[in-house]
Amino acid sequence: MAVIARTAVLKFGGEVVADAAALAGVLADVAALVAAGWRFVLCHGGGPQANALQERLGLVPHKVAGRRVTDAATLQVMKCVLAGELSVDVVAAGGAAGLRAVGISGVSAGLVSARRRPPVIVAGAGPEPVDFGLVGDIVEIRSELLTHLWAGGYTPVVNSLGIDLGLARGEVYNINADTVASAIAAALKVDHLFLMTGVPGVLRDKDDPSTRIPRLSAAAARAAIADGTIVGGMIPKVEEALANIALGIGAVHILGARAGVLQAEADEPGAAGTVLLERDG
Repeated sequence: MAVIARTAVLKFGGEVVADAAALAGVLADVAALVAAGWRFVLCHGGGPQANALQERLGLVPHKVAGRRVTDAATLQVMKCVLAGELSVDVVAAGGAAGLRAVGISGVSAGLVSARRRPPVIVAGAGPEPVDFGLVGDIVEIRSELLTHLWAGGYTPVVNSLGIDLGLARGEVYNINADTVASAIAAALKVDHLFLMTGVPGVLRDKDDPSTRIPRLSAAAARAAIADGTIVGGMIPKVEEALANIALGIGAVHILGARAGVLQAEADEPGAAGTVLLERDG
């Protein structure tokens, strides 16, 4: 395989980590691409595992508009799940796939600098501002650690905790993994941001996987939202993808988590998922 110098961020959720076969397939694709000269940063979430641990501890997960409210006890759970079990599991599976994977936190070397999110009004949650607790808004991505690991031939595996180093004890915050992955991709100005979801891409009919749209320009994506082709939870994903492209990311891919999908999509954008570009062609 010819050496290709390309950079990418891949984000997958806790559902992928929980499925050993799916995780192995995805990481085998990453390993093949790294062997071909790509440089990857892997970002993982851990929502299902956090919910399960909260329930085992007698805690009730509290979410508003799909986003977790993080009190002190919940933050402890997120630290255990994200920086503990899941980081170890992804790094171990990466090693088995042949990657020189290194697990780091957004807290490591101040990689993800954040401040506590102020109370905000949330659509569908009433007129009063919602306090999400110990949830952070990203201020800065300090990417030197990532480029240092890349230079040594390592693949960083990043979890979605952030830190405010401006506070005396360095307050740690919980941050949405999609947000962290997007911010890292923008800071590095990578060629590709791959977002793995429960569907194979953007669909013309949300209930029919065979209606996957291979390629969307920014203008076509906005038109598809306006005419009702793109609906529901895919709307914010596409809108965020367009914002990421505007920040200097070459292409954003929405794809499913099956063996071979990442490899196929990397080799030919739009072949196995949906690629969003500033301009198509």
